[in-house]
Amino acid sequence: MKYIDAFRDGATGRGLAARIAAEVNPARSYRLMEFCGGHTHAIFRYGVQDLLPANVIMVHGPGCPVCVLPVGRLDMAIELARRPEVILCSYGDMLRIPGSRKRSLLRARAEGADVRMISSTMDALALAEAHPDRQVVFLAIGFETTTPPTAAALRVARARGIGNFSILCNHVLTPAAISNILQAPALRDIDAVQIDGFLGPAHVSVVIGSQPYEYFAEEFARPVVISGFEPLDVMQSILMLVRQINDGRAEVENQYQRAVSRHGNATAKALVADVFELRRSFEWRGLGTVPYSALKLRAAYADFDAEQRFAIAYRPTPENRACACPRILRGAARPTDCVLFGKQCTPQTPLGSCMVSDEGACAAYYKYGRHRAEVTS
Repeated sequence: MKYIDAFRDGATGRGLAARIAAEVNPARSYRLMEFCGGHTHAIFRYGVQDLLPANVIMVHGPGCPVCVLPVGRLDMAIELARRPEVILCSYGDMLRIPGSRKRSLLRARAEGADVRMISSTMDALALAEAHPDRQVVFLAIGFETTTPPTAAALRVARARGIGNFSILCNHVLTPAAISNILQAPALRDIDAVQIDGFLGPAHVSVVIGSQPYEYFAEEFARPVVISGFEPLDVMQSILMLVRQINDGRAEVENQYQRAVSRHGNATAKALVADVFELRRSFEWRGLGTVPYSALKLRAAYADFDAEQRFAIAYRPTPENRACACPRILRGAARPTDCVLFGKQCTPQTPLGSCMVSDEGACAAYYKYGRHRAEVTS
């Protein structure tokens, strides 16, 4: 832990909090969106929000890939899992996400579907090799961080001739989501969300680098600070955003220099570009249909596309009207604004994706007691 402890030092944290308090302008607010669910959990796990002045407001963004998957895409996975020839596999969070009529992959498994939890894409390949008489479908999901492992698995599958392996691709793109958030109030009749600056995601930026964010700073005049996950990373990044806003600057700054470069991981990006190409559009929970915001397999890998192999198509499916997940994901509401939060919807009985995922804002609020703090305050 010696390499981590320095980023969790209490005295340094209190010093940063004092610096932020001294530099904020009391006559204005600072609405800062942390895009990544990992940052949301760090903010509440370490009490960062409680150290900030009241006019520094953290807005939770859609940076949880499990949370932004629309109901209709999950229904596609459940439909596949119910086929007798299919073994459907994915990461643990995905198995609990409720689809339409409160169905989930776990429920499908209880009803006889062959659904497996895996921890890596290579686990999915191993399943396919171990069961040559079955069709193994990997429910692929995630931002730019998890896309390279999927691409690597597809390369291996093609090289080894593993013909009973395919993926249901739900890989989505961070820059497109940020653009949508900034453009949405002007383009669509949804809640206008004021954002003064962004905490850029850490792991995603390790892959794509800091360069893609330069567009937002220039086009929308919003500062971006790429932040590490530790509490002092987050607090230093908030201070950097406050200073940019005070100075009237809109630049991309990289607080997480120990891991993020301007151009990112060239090898990972080349691997993804070889296997995937842009989808024309993709529906996100909370953001609606976002153009060029997701990936699909290139023609050279089309044989591994489960949508084509099994002739299934996406059908938009209405959300649970009482669930506030869509508004929470675009920063228009907090978990405690939802009438279900902490009552009908808990980690034991989740009704929305934001409560299921380890990176969801509702899960963070509940796990670290924000529902109790805000009810009693």
